[in-house]
Amino acid sequence: MPLIKSKSDKAFSKNISTEMKAGKPQKQAVAIAYATKRAAMKDGGGLYANIHAKRERIKAGSGERMRKPGAEGAPSKQDFINSAKTAKKKEGGLSLSVGRGEKLPTSQGAGLTAKGRAKANRATGSNLKAPAPNPKTEKDQGRKKSFCARMSGVVKHAKGDAPRAKASLRRWNCKDGGKVKNY
Repeated sequence: MPLIKSKSDKAFSKNISTEMKAGKPQKQAVAIAYATKRAAMKDGGGLYANIHAKRERIKAGSGERMRKPGAEGAPSKQDFINSAKTAKKKEGGLSLSVGRGEKLPTSQGAGLTAKGRAKANRATGSNLKAPAPNPKTEKDQGRKKSFCARMSGVVKHAKGDAPRAKASLRRWNCKDGGKVKNY
C-alpha cells in the first residue's frame, strides 16, 4: 500500500501502521514515516497553499466547494495554529543608521532622532516618543523610570562595553549614568 504524502499527524500514524503491516520494525517504520512527512513539507504544500489552490480550482469552474468549519476534512483551529508556527518570517526588518540622520552618534547620547522615530513608527506601527530626561508629567516620570531600569539591565548583562546603552542612560539623566552596578 502506498504511503500518504502529507505532513498531518493522521497521515503520519497511518504511514507507520502501513510500514509495520508490511513487516518493518517499529523504529524503521517511524523513520520512514518521518522521511515521508519531511518530503511533504519540502514540497511547499502547506495549509494556506492548499486553500489557495482549491480557491483557484473553484474559480476555474471545478465544481468543488469549500468545506464549512467543523465539517469532516475541513482544517481545524489547531491546523491553523500549527501552520502559523511554521510560517516564514519576513526578512529585512528596520534599518536605521547614524549616517542618514536616524540615530544619534554615541558622543551625542545615542538613541533615535525625530526622523528615526518617524521611520520606526511607519515601519512597525509603534508609537515611539522622544526621550524625557527632565520629565514634567507623571506619565513621563514613569517612562523615564522604566527606560532607566531596562537600559541599566542591558548595560549590566551586555557581553561587551555597550557604549550606545551607556550613552542613552546619560542622555536620559539616569542616576547611574551608564555605570555598571556590582551586586
